[in-house]
Amino acid sequence: MPSTGYIKTFDLKLYQKGIIVLGPSENDKTKPVEFKPQPKLASVYQEAELWSKLIGVDKVTTLNKIIENDEYPEVIRTVEALHEKKLSQIADMIKDQGKRVILIAAPSSSGKTSFAHRLSIHLRVNSLKPVSISLDDYFVNREDTPLDEFGNFDFESIYAIDLERFNKDLKDLLDGKEISLPKFNFKLGIREETGKKLKIDENQPIILEGIHGLNPMLTSAIPDEDKFKIYISALTQINLDDHNRIPTTDLRLIRRMVRDYNFRGYSAEKTIMQWDSVRRGEKKNIFPYQEEADVIFNSACVYELAILKKYAKPLLEEIGRSNPSYIEANRLLKFLQYFIELKDTSDIPSTSILREFIGGSKIVD
Repeated sequence: MPSTGYIKTFDLKLYQKGIIVLGPSENDKTKPVEFKPQPKLASVYQEAELWSKLIGVDKVTTLNKIIENDEYPEVIRTVEALHEKKLSQIADMIKDQGKRVILIAAPSSSGKTSFAHRLSIHLRVNSLKPVSISLDDYFVNREDTPLDEFGNFDFESIYAIDLERFNKDLKDLLDGKEISLPKFNFKLGIREETGKKLKIDENQPIILEGIHGLNPMLTSAIPDEDKFKIYISALTQINLDDHNRIPTTDLRLIRRMVRDYNFRGYSAEKTIMQWDSVRRGEKKNIFPYQEEADVIFNSACVYELAILKKYAKPLLEEIGRSNPSYIEANRLLKFLQYFIELKDTSDIPSTSILREFIGGSKIVD
């Protein structure tokens, strides 16, 4: 789009300490999208902005200067210490409130897996013994999986989970009963009984992570007072300049691209081509429930795009002009040009959320 003058339908809302620009609605281009206040998410953005100023990295130019002056190790340590402090505070809240079920939800590439592992460690420090249950093992048999609007299996639908069996097992565990854990056979597309038993004590909270973690339907049989709900996202703290922010979506796409290549053998093209589908699933299954969270954890690192550039740039450069993902790849390449590449990753700890994407994690397989 050459200029914002091409947008004829919009609205402005004064919200907290800023202004929100509302574009045209997807359903009716003659009306602006409906404004829905998100106070919890807004407070996390404000906190991120405050922290970026405190550590002296609020714009890309300041980050580049820090890298040029070899001052980045201190920034890395400060960011990682902040994450550690936040995790400790969340673990203390769970302990003090006596929560039994910890629900973690996040959009793609937010660092949910690393977060869950690190939270488990902090809970053990608080004399708790958390157990994790995989929602994947409660999938309905493939033949019973609901279909999407294109006639394909919709594995991201909440009805792809056997909600009745899952809620029964969860309630039985909280009541002190022993359950038999199922295991989903992805090769055959069926759920199998393993004979593996599980029984928990009162000091053993259950950690559940998945896209439906905050959807009340997932744990409808469990009283709200037993639940602690956590939402994670990579909410970027720095801006390109005083007038241009860095979209959270771009950061997550670059994270996913690097991770998919490193650990799944996917090309950047494949990741980009799947991204629209991923985003549709997030809008339907995750974002509507984010304000239900008791805590929102910001997994972004102010320094990470300088690190990710080292991995993402060569992947994007492989995409030729005739490729259907070229326009998006070229846009991301131009975006990464703003950052000075930080090649030295030795100061990033093995427990960092960023390690989940670039490799070298000691807590994520």
